[in-house]
Parts: sequence; C-alpha cells; structure tokens
Amino acid sequence: MTSSPEINTSATHPPRGICADVGGSFIKSVVLGATGVAAAPQRRPTPAGDWNAFRVALQSLCADLPGDAPLALSIAGIVDPESGMALSANVPCITGRRLGAELSQDLGRAVLVANDADCMVLAEAMRGAATGHRVVFGIVLGSGVGGGLVVDGRIVEGAGGIAGEWGHGPILGATQFGDVVIPPLACGCGQSGCLDTLGGAVGLERLHRLLHGIKCDSRTICAAWSQGEPQAGATIAAWLDLLAGPLAMVVNATGAGIVPVSGGLGNDPALIEALDHAVRRRILRRSREPLVVPSRFGDAAGLEGAAEVLNTYRQAVRPHAKG
Repeated sequence: MTSSPEINTSATHPPRGICADVGGSFIKSVVLGATGVAAAPQRRPTPAGDWNAFRVALQSLCADLPGDAPLALSIAGIVDPESGMALSANVPCITGRRLGAELSQDLGRAVLVANDADCMVLAEAMRGAATGHRVVFGIVLGSGVGGGLVVDGRIVEGAGGIAGEWGHGPILGATQFGDVVIPPLACGCGQSGCLDTLGGAVGLERLHRLLHGIKCDSRTICAAWSQGEPQAGATIAAWLDLLAGPLAMVVNATGAGIVPVSGGLGNDPALIEALDHAVRRRILRRSREPLVVPSRFGDAAGLEGAAEVLNTYRQAVRPHAKG
C-alpha cells in the first residue's frame, strides 16, 4: 500500500518546513504549509556517493523556503544521538559526517535527522496502524530487515542510535530444514548469522534457492505459496520459523502492543497474517487481537514520519519563539 501524506492540501499558507525521505536511489520530498501539504511531493535521484552533490540536492529542495523553515530528513542509515555521526550503507557519502550539524550550517536552517525505520514507526504510532498504543515496535521487511521503537509518541534511539535494529547480530546458527542444513551466512554488517541474511525479500529469495536450488523473486514465491505450491510453501514455512522466534523475543523484551510492518513483504496481507499467527504463538502475552499488522502508510511512511519529527520540533521551539 502506498499513499502520499494525508494532511489537507493548502497552497495559500506560508511554508512551515520541508520533509524528505532519503533512500539509496531517490529523495522524496514534500513542503508543509500551516495547514498541511503546500506543494506536491517531488522525487529526484539520490547522489549517494557524492557529498557535495548530496548537499546541493538538499539546498535545491529548500531554495524557495524562508530560513526559519526547518528541514526534516528520514534517512536510510543510523545517526548517533550523542555525536550526531551518521552511518549509512545505502548513502555512503553521509557516513562519518555529523549530518544534522553540517547540513544546518550549509543550508542556513535547522536540519532534523532520523532513521527511516524510526520515522515509519513514529508515523504509524501517531496516525497509522498503531494509533492508541503506548509501546510500538515497527519492522521493515524490505530488501533486508529493519525496525524501530516508539514509546509514548517518542522515538527511542538508544546508545549509538541502534535501538530497533533487530535484523543484525549473530542469532542464527546452523539451521536444518528437512535434508538441507543452512550455515550462518555472512551479513553486510560484517557479522555472520544475522536475521537480515534470510529475513527480508532478498533473504527469502536466498532461502528458496538454498532449499530447492531454484532462483526466484520474492513476489513469485509469495504468489506460489498463496496458490498452494509445495516448494514455495516449504520456503514460507521455514521463513516464518526463522522470523517468528526473534520477533517474539523483541515483543516480550519491549512490551510492544502492536507491530506494524512496512517494506515490500509488508505489502502481502496474507504473509503478514501468517507471521502474526506464528509470533502470537510464541509470546508470553496471550491475545486474540492481531499483533503483527500491515503498515497504514506503506511507502509513504518515511515522509509521514519526517513530518511528525518536524511537528515535534516546532512544538518545542514555539514557546521560545514567542519569548
């Protein structure tokens, strides 16, 4: 499911800020006016490997905005909340930079930076599928596995900004499915046995290939599973078993009342329903209500979350501005 920001459109009010969702391939942005979206969302390529071009691209987003209009960024990467240092595999030009501080100086305006998964969870907690829940752990099942934690409407960043990164860490040992033994696989983070190696869309495809020797994309696997094809069924059963245990442990540890799911695999309602049943069988709290649910905002969640970050900032500075 994909949607554009849901705030009422208005082009007659002065802009109060701009939000951008920065991925490895594209930057999606939208200008917010006093009552909502003041201009249609834009999309442009991300100069992921060139810092100067990246900085210029963001400058162009803000060219028509007054200097007191902040920029809120949802980024595919981690920002240390203490040092402000960024780390991103998908946008390598920002790695090692104090992103918010450097961009604030370059652009002459406040620049707010948050992880894209955190933004997704914040949007779902405030106005999406998790509205009304105090503790929300959201997960991203895209090409890899990500996540974020929101408590009482606030992002929990944690030490180093890594709270919610449940896809990484050596938790998968050698695993046997039928006659096939899958050893711990090397992960892009430098460790082996991470859930990220088998849990996202790329991981599902890798799992299918390891189990059956068949190269197939994740959508085809899910479609075949829904039609009762045995090999796809075996792959999905193995995938559910791999994910459900770690996710149940996270739910127990955080006390999350709901787990919204975004990313490509999150767009398959039947798959998410199956994951929900598998997780609820493994958690300590018994409930008949769904726990793992599809995201409301889908691919627009990064922008929606950046808008929430911007709103929080403006609420914090408004009393000072009056004084």
